[in-house]
Amino acid sequence: RAQVACPCPELIETGYDEYGIDFALEFLTDKTKYLLDSGFKDKKDVDTKDKTVIVIGGGDTGNDCVRTAVRHGAASVTQLEIMPKPPEVRTPQNQWPKYPRTLKTDYGQEEAIAVYGHDPRIYKTTVKEFIKDKKGHICAVKTVEVNFENRKMVEVPGSEKTIDCDVVIIAAGFVGTKKSVSEAFGADLNERGNIRVSEDGFRVSEKLFAAGDARRGQSLVVTAISEGRECAKEVDKFLMKYTDMN
Repeated sequence: RAQVACPCPELIETGYDEYGIDFALEFLTDKTKYLLDSGFKDKKDVDTKDKTVIVIGGGDTGNDCVRTAVRHGAASVTQLEIMPKPPEVRTPQNQWPKYPRTLKTDYGQEEAIAVYGHDPRIYKTTVKEFIKDKKGHICAVKTVEVNFENRKMVEVPGSEKTIDCDVVIIAAGFVGTKKSVSEAFGADLNERGNIRVSEDGFRVSEKLFAAGDARRGQSLVVTAISEGRECAKEVDKFLMKYTDMN
C-alpha cells in the first residue's frame, strides 16, 4: 500500500471524518440518531462492521465507543490509554476510605474481551501520527509509549509502533484550557493548565469568572453544571451586591 505519514492536526483541521477519523461524541450521537431515524437504513453513520477500529482514550466515553464498535460488528477494537495500568488491588497509599484507584474493567471492555478474547486496552500509549493510503483514507496509526514526568508527557525513545486500522475514534480527555482562550481573556493558567482562580471561589480577575473544566480540569458534566450554578451566584453577587439565587 502507498502510505503518507500525516500529523494529527492536519487531518483534524481538513475534514477528519472524510479520512475515517471521527470524534467520540459525534460517533455516539450519530449512531443513536440514525438508529432512531431510519434503523441505520440511510447509512449515514460511521460504519464499523468488519472494520479494524482504534479508540483513542480510556475514559467513560472511550468505553462507550468500544462497546458501540463491538456491537456493530467491528473486526477488532483497540483502545489506547495514555495513563499507566492501575493496580488490581489497593496500594498502601490508597486504603479505605479513599476512593479505590484500582483497575476497572467496564462493560465495553468486558464485551470486547467476550468477543475477541482479550482486553482491548493498551496503556501508556498515544498516537503520534495518522497514516493514510493513496486515496487519503486512514490505514494505520503510529503510536508511541509515554511516561509522565513532573505532570508533563514524555515519549519513550524507541517505542514507536504501527497499528493497522480502518476507523479511528478520538475519545481523548480534557487536558487543559486552550491557550488561545486564556490569552484572549488575559487569564493565567496553573500548573495543570487550568484557569487560575481565587482560592475562595470562581473569580479570575475583577470582572472575569471561570467554572467547570476550565477551572477544575476534566470532570463530569453534572459537576460542570453544579459549578456553573455556583459561579452564577458569584456573578450575581458581583453585579447586584447580593444574591437571591439558591
